[in-house]
Amino acid sequence: MAIEIKVPSPGESINEVQLANWLVEDGSFVEKDQDIAEIDSDKATLSIAAEESGTIHFKASAGDTVDVGAVIGTIDIDASAPQPNKESKSDSEKSAVKEEKAVKETKEQPKTDEKVDDSNGKTPQEQKLKLSPLARKLMEKENISEQELMDFFKHYRVDTKDVSFFQENKDKHKAAPSAQSTVQNSWGGARDEDRKKMSMLRKKLSQRLVSVKNETAMLTTFNEVNMTPIMEIRKKYKEVFKEQHDIGLGFMSFFTKAVTEALHLFPQVNAQIDGDEIVYFDYADISIAVSGPKGLVVPVVRNAETMSLAAIERKIKELAIKARDNKLSLDEMTGGTFTITNGGVFGSMLSTPIINPPQSAILGMHNIVERPIAVNGKVEIHPIMYVALSYDHRIIDGRESVSFLVKVKELLENPVKMMFGSKDPLKFYRDYKTWQKESDFWF
Repeated sequence: MAIEIKVPSPGESINEVQLANWLVEDGSFVEKDQDIAEIDSDKATLSIAAEESGTIHFKASAGDTVDVGAVIGTIDIDASAPQPNKESKSDSEKSAVKEEKAVKETKEQPKTDEKVDDSNGKTPQEQKLKLSPLARKLMEKENISEQELMDFFKHYRVDTKDVSFFQENKDKHKAAPSAQSTVQNSWGGARDEDRKKMSMLRKKLSQRLVSVKNETAMLTTFNEVNMTPIMEIRKKYKEVFKEQHDIGLGFMSFFTKAVTEALHLFPQVNAQIDGDEIVYFDYADISIAVSGPKGLVVPVVRNAETMSLAAIERKIKELAIKARDNKLSLDEMTGGTFTITNGGVFGSMLSTPIINPPQSAILGMHNIVERPIAVNGKVEIHPIMYVALSYDHRIIDGRESVSFLVKVKELLENPVKMMFGSKDPLKFYRDYKTWQKESDFWF
């Protein structure tokens, strides 16, 4: 008896997905709940698990665009798991003994040998292993690092079976050159072309960007921020902050907190249009644009207005790691009320960020450059960042947009005011307990 493998629905309004990758071989035996495939929607990469154990047979190929609910394969549940070969088990046990001996001999070598370079001129980045998602998940479960695997295989004794395996499979696993490397290799006289199918994420992203330009009255207002106060605070409290919270104090937490304070004063910037109505939110779910391996994703920091700087830093780090590993869920990328994007990490001096619908505004951060500015009638050199606010003029007037960005600038240039609002900070210094309570919340 065979059961069908159907494409699950990644979320509402999504009718088709792209079969990104099969995680198993066609005709292989799979266990129940084992991840067997990955699918790409316009929002996230999701995995499909086997409903039962059995032999799998493909009905679609990696890269195909398939409808939600379509059958992409079958599992023959009557098939039995392959029995391990006793002879190969014996051979593997012998190999394990040899490997253990090799590792032991390596550990017993004098310390002077530890400086020998076995990398053949390769950097640590080049020596990274190419791991399947299933293998990576197993390594995380068993607490095995990539370095441990590399150390193990470096001292593994290659025998005739390994050479035969290489001969049979070397042509199957040759790394396909990337589009960038293809261009670089052929650059200079050649007239080759390289066509690749657009991913579902990139296809949907292009459609959304065009619709934003066509369906919103988007304008952008600019300002500049003197980053000296924040940089001085980071320099002063960096070590204490990391020791207390086990995370670094970055710029994004200050910008997120400044935005939430300004959104409270200008609720129109935090609102959205829904048909003929305007929806106002009494909370700030801040979307943070993160560059992932398959493109830009925008996970959400929920109720950022209630979070301390440390809590914001931890949440952003958690979401960034998930984005890097393609583990963000749909819930983590939906429902934001305002977006922050940082082009400065790539060296951008100034840009006009595009709104993330159905939101009404987005703040663009840029690189920090020392520039001459007038301070109290004198020219001084300070680290300056240009900031840009793109907004939907249908719901946000020029007065609100400009005032909002000016308030963000004021809060960033006066971090103490951002931390205590209208309260007198000296009063908190005099009352140590109150000061300690407030500083714990913010830091």
